[in-house]
Amino acid sequence: VQLVESGGGLVQPGGSLRLSCAASGFSFSRYAMRWYRQAPGKERELVAAIGSAGGSTKLAASVKGRFTISRDNTKNTVNLQMNSLRPEDTAVYYCYVQLGWGDYWGQGTQVTVSS
Repeated sequence: VQLVESGGGLVQPGGSLRLSCAASGFSFSRYAMRWYRQAPGKERELVAAIGSAGGSTKLAASVKGRFTISRDNTKNTVNLQMNSLRPEDTAVYYCYVQLGWGDYWGQGTQVTVSS
């Protein structure tokens, strides 16, 4: 199982970024996917989740109305569109999947929101 995030970087407040997670090693279309983030000195928190078919999504209250989660089961990717970014969104963002035999995390991608 491999999860590889991309798309992080430095952006000014109010800007946008699109994170992608490329998954392999399991039947992607059968599993829900999640994005977590961890800021320095803070616990890892759930940002967004999406059902296996993509029809069901959940967003943390702190990002609702600004972030969107989506997936492409033909490409085995899950995306996080982040708009109206704030300094408090600065964190390492991780892709996550819970399979029947274990939990898997990507290596993370750094998002820094700063002027």
